[in-house]
This record gives sequence, C-alpha cells and structure tokens, in this order.
Amino acid sequence: MANIKSQKKRNLTNEKARQRNNSVKSELKTLIRNVDTAVTSADKDAAQAALQAATRKLDKAVSKGVIHKNNAANRKSAISKKVNAL
Repeated sequence: MANIKSQKKRNLTNEKARQRNNSVKSELKTLIRNVDTAVTSADKDAAQAALQAATRKLDKAVSKGVIHKNNAANRKSAISKKVNAL
C-alpha cells in the first residue's frame, strides 16, 4: 500500500473504475450474445432490436473510455453482418 495520500485516493478511484468497466464489459457480452441467439433462431425483428441495443451500448462504452473505438467498430461490424445475412 502506498504511503502518499494522493496515491491512496487514486487507488480507490482506480478500483471503482475497474469494477464499473468490468460491469459494462459484461453487459456488452450479454447484449452481443442476445444478437447471436436472435440470429440463430432466425427472428429478424428480435435480431434488429438486439442489434440496436448492442450498438448503442458499444457507442456508450467508447464514449466512456471502457473500450477502444476500433474494438467497438469491429464488434458492430461483425454483428451487423450476421443480422443482415438473415
């Protein structure tokens, strides 16, 4: 543990950010999985809705700095291809 007061504070905020980032990443995985399940069940309407929700969440994660913008772009592209193939 650090001796410096400002570093102790940074350690606390870093831990909060880490937990928040893990929560967001977990939700992203769930939303992308929802798109995959809708595509495998061949339900175009559900797939479109799931795609929209996942896209919004990916963009939000980028704006908050949780994931890199290219990572989000690659994920959006991949799930869009699956939905458009229906």
